[in-house]
Amino acid sequence: MSTIDLSSATWRKSSRSNGQASCVEVADLDSGHRAVRDSKNPTGPALIVTPTQWVSFTTAVRTGELG
Repeated sequence: MSTIDLSSATWRKSSRSNGQASCVEVADLDSGHRAVRDSKNPTGPALIVTPTQWVSFTTAVRTGELG
């Protein structure tokens, strides 16, 4: 499996994070992929998801399916 260089990724927190420390951060990558990481551990591992996986995840969050 190839390694994706995230050193120049621009990370952002959800606008709903309310400035809390326990958040996830997301970065947009090439081809619509997303990287997701724990904001408390910015040098730790990141989960890379495909565009389809990202849409499925965000839809499930919006509709309360994961709540």
